[in-house]
Amino acid sequence: MKPIWYFVGLILSSMGLVLFINGIYYLMNPSSDQTVLKDLHPDIWWGALMIIVGLIYIIKNRKVKIE
Repeated sequence: MKPIWYFVGLILSSMGLVLFINGIYYLMNPSSDQTVLKDLHPDIWWGALMIIVGLIYIIKNRKVKIE
Protein backbone atom coordinates (compact mmCIF):
# COMPACT_ATOMS: atom_id res chain seq x y z
CA MET A 1 0.00 0.00 0.00
CA LYS A 2 1.07 3.55 -0.66
CA PRO A 3 0.92 6.23 2.04
CA ILE A 4 -1.80 8.84 1.82
CA TRP A 5 0.75 11.58 1.09
CA TYR A 6 1.49 9.97 -2.26
CA PHE A 7 -2.16 10.39 -3.27
CA VAL A 8 -2.24 13.92 -1.83
CA GLY A 9 0.68 14.69 -4.16
CA LEU A 10 -1.22 13.26 -7.12
CA ILE A 11 -4.28 15.36 -6.33
CA LEU A 12 -2.24 18.52 -5.74
CA SER A 13 -0.35 18.05 -9.00
CA SER A 14 -3.46 17.40 -11.06
CA MET A 15 -5.41 20.32 -9.57
CA GLY A 16 -2.38 22.57 -9.96
CA LEU A 17 -2.09 21.57 -13.60
CA VAL A 18 -5.74 22.43 -14.22
CA LEU A 19 -5.32 25.78 -12.49
CA PHE A 20 -2.10 26.53 -14.37
CA ILE A 21 -3.66 25.72 -17.76
CA ASN A 22 -6.68 27.87 -16.86
CA GLY A 23 -4.34 30.75 -16.00
CA ILE A 24 -2.48 30.40 -19.29
CA TYR A 25 -5.80 30.38 -21.16
CA TYR A 26 -6.93 33.60 -19.45
CA LEU A 27 -3.53 35.15 -20.09
CA MET A 28 -3.98 34.57 -23.81
CA ASN A 29 -7.72 35.43 -23.83
CA PRO A 30 -8.36 38.08 -21.17
CA SER A 31 -11.86 38.41 -19.78
CA SER A 32 -13.71 41.69 -19.33
CA ASP A 33 -13.98 41.21 -15.55
CA GLN A 34 -11.79 43.56 -13.56
CA THR A 35 -10.45 42.19 -10.27
CA VAL A 36 -7.87 43.62 -7.90
CA LEU A 37 -5.15 41.04 -8.64
CA LYS A 38 -5.89 40.48 -12.32
CA ASP A 39 -2.53 41.87 -13.46
CA LEU A 40 -0.57 39.51 -11.18
CA HIS A 41 -2.19 36.34 -12.61
CA PRO A 42 -2.52 34.48 -9.28
CA ASP A 43 -3.95 31.36 -10.94
CA ILE A 44 -0.65 30.82 -12.79
CA TRP A 45 1.41 31.30 -9.61
CA TRP A 46 -0.81 29.10 -7.43
CA GLY A 47 -1.03 26.45 -10.13
CA ALA A 48 2.75 26.30 -10.44
CA LEU A 49 3.16 26.17 -6.66
CA MET A 50 0.63 23.34 -6.36
CA ILE A 51 2.40 21.38 -9.10
CA ILE A 52 5.77 21.79 -7.38
CA VAL A 53 4.47 20.79 -3.94
CA GLY A 54 2.57 17.85 -5.42
CA LEU A 55 5.68 16.62 -7.22
CA ILE A 56 7.68 16.89 -3.99
CA TYR A 57 5.09 14.72 -2.21
CA ILE A 58 5.10 12.19 -5.04
CA ILE A 59 8.90 11.96 -5.23
CA LYS A 60 9.38 11.67 -1.46
CA ASN A 61 6.71 8.97 -1.08
CA ARG A 62 7.05 6.93 -4.28
CA LYS A 63 9.10 4.12 -2.73
CA VAL A 64 7.50 4.14 0.73
CA LYS A 65 5.40 1.04 1.47
CA ILE A 66 2.95 0.61 4.33
CA GLU A 67 2.51 -2.93 5.63
